[in-house]
Amino acid sequence: MLNMGGPSTVPETHDFLKNLFLDGDLIPLPFQSILAPIIAKRRTPQIEKQYEDIGGGSPILHYTKLQGERMAAILDELHPATAPHKSYVAFRYARPLTDETARQMKADGVKRAVAFTQYPQYSCSTTGSSLNELYRKGRAGEAGDSVEWSVIDRWGTHPGFIEAVAQNIERALAKFPAEKRSETVLLFSAHSLPMSVVNRGDPYVLEVSASVSAVMDRLGHSNPYRLVWQSQVGPSAWMGPQTSDAIKGLARLGRKQVVLIPIAFTSDHIETLYELDLEYVKEGQELGMEIHRAESLNDSPVFIRALADMAAAHLKDYASGKIGPTSIQLGLRCPGCTNATCGAQKAWFARGGR
Repeated sequence: MLNMGGPSTVPETHDFLKNLFLDGDLIPLPFQSILAPIIAKRRTPQIEKQYEDIGGGSPILHYTKLQGERMAAILDELHPATAPHKSYVAFRYARPLTDETARQMKADGVKRAVAFTQYPQYSCSTTGSSLNELYRKGRAGEAGDSVEWSVIDRWGTHPGFIEAVAQNIERALAKFPAEKRSETVLLFSAHSLPMSVVNRGDPYVLEVSASVSAVMDRLGHSNPYRLVWQSQVGPSAWMGPQTSDAIKGLARLGRKQVVLIPIAFTSDHIETLYELDLEYVKEGQELGMEIHRAESLNDSPVFIRALADMAAAHLKDYASGKIGPTSIQLGLRCPGCTNATCGAQKAWFARGGR
């Protein structure tokens, strides 16, 4: 189960930030190996304070383990031909890191593995980066010899995922008076991307938009809505509008009821618990707005069943020869891609890790 991860305790924050700023797939920097540790050291005190404010660390590892264990149990019933199933967590920037997970897989004697991204929508900066790292470890034999790999690389319109998100929105909407509920604006918030990545041809913006469209279809277009973008870092141009600016704009226009919806995250972490809950909700309240946040998917039985359904369908279709190790879409590099590792990674996984 691939994801970015987060520091489970406050003292892990510096290493998390250093790993994050060292990743050129996510944040390309000049003189990256020199600048990344400097930036991480400078930002650590501020980010440590944010993790203290949300309870002393990120819960993303807790929820990813829980989701994986429950998914595997359901998968044993749905696809007994490949049972028993075991989930592994491979984070990109926090423990357990990909190399640690690879060593555990080797120790366990794993011979068949599915790289299952926990980012619903694909981006070269997220799923792509995790696959690049897994490719480097897998090619070096760190996960074991002769492991047969396949990939679940995106699932932003899967019916189970859409249903889980829609149910959480409905619960948030129920907090508003029935007579004014339809006036509530739904703000779908996703992590932003630098425009340099978007203009390279990254499919993330398109795929997040598809998720939003599917959720609104499920809700019967009951409310006005917008897709907005959060977590911009640095002075360069990023995808917008920014979530904070959208909240201020809605307040100015007299739209004082809002539901914030994390559409690109599968569990709570700092972007939901601090940025959405403590920053944006507070901003809105200070402007006289009533804002509620739709819950993250966390331990949602509907979502966990969706994960199991996706994995079962993938294993069944792969075994029957209906699909190959990777999707058709994963094989297409961005038109502006110049990352040689990306091309090698896609070819390696397309051969089943051979």
